Amino acid sequence: MNKILIGFILIAGFSYQGLAQSEKKLIREGNKFYKDGAFDKAEISYQKATDKNPVNNKALFNLGNARYKQDNFEDAANHFGKVAEMSRTPEVESKALYNAANSYMSQQKYAESIPLFKQALRINPQDEEARYNLAYAMQKLQQQQDQQQDQNKDKNQNDQDKEQQDQQDKQDPQNDQKQDQQQQNEQQSSQNQQNAQQPQLTKEDAERMLQALTGEEKKTMEKVNEQKIRAIRSATREKDW
Repeated sequence: MNKILIGFILIAGFSYQGLAQSEKKLIREGNKFYKDGAFDKAEISYQKATDKNPVNNKALFNLGNARYKQDNFEDAANHFGKVAEMSRTPEVESKALYNAANSYMSQQKYAESIPLFKQALRINPQDEEARYNLAYAMQKLQQQQDQQQDQNKDKNQNDQDKEQQDQQDKQDPQNDQKQDQQQQNEQQSSQNQQNAQQPQLTKEDAERMLQALTGEEKKTMEKVNEQKIRAIRSATREKDW
């Protein structure tokens, strides 16, 4: 599963015939670095070879391998895609498509990898690795879609809950205002009932109360005047002394 064809760098299917001596030397140098696990140095050698000849499929393919080994999957996929487009042999094309598909699958881009695996299988129906990886990519894509659907469902539910809460928050002040107004009306009604229950004062009762108050006030004034007279007398005696 997810197996890159790293051994393809040494396959005899690529002929050195027609390549400049400098390109051959750079590719051999890159292959040596690659076999030693020095993928960064191998990348440099392959890149120099492609700079000299941008349509050198062998250098492009091996450059894709070196970048794949450094987890630079996006660039690797691009290089393998170019090889597949320029390839003149079904064998190289199918292997380039397979590696491009694996590069996308390593990024969890299963939707991009599936058609490439299918193309590789159309060219080479006997490729069991491509068949297995195709089934794996389809399974992972289904899981991604199911997970995304669940997330969307949860998001819609959260949005709906938030909308309901916002609506409830808007209604609460109105309900509070109605309750306050209802309480005020009840208090006013109770006060009116109390006032209605109190006995009403007749005109005769009012006059009697007024006369009683007048009599009390007259008695009070007489006491005050009497106290004033006593005070004056007392003060006179003190003054005579």
